[in-house]
Amino acid sequence: MVKIRLARVGGKKNAIYRVVVADSRSPRDGRNIETIGRYNPQTEPSVVEIDVAKADTWIAQGAQPSQAVKKLIKIARAQAAA
Repeated sequence: MVKIRLARVGGKKNAIYRVVVADSRSPRDGRNIETIGRYNPQTEPSVVEIDVAKADTWIAQGAQPSQAVKKLIKIARAQAAA
């Protein structure tokens, strides 16, 4: 199954995440199909940049977003509308 999830990048105690489309069997930071955004929780306010059109396309094709990514997509839609 294909999942939309977070992959951790950045250094020790400096977590920055990429929003990726990956096979559910691949490791968290392993091989991914496509990178569709990024998330930096350390800034104030947090940086959430997701290509919502690509996310919707993948979801329409059957990809399952994780709980965290669902929340981030909702935030990205709200930012795009504002």
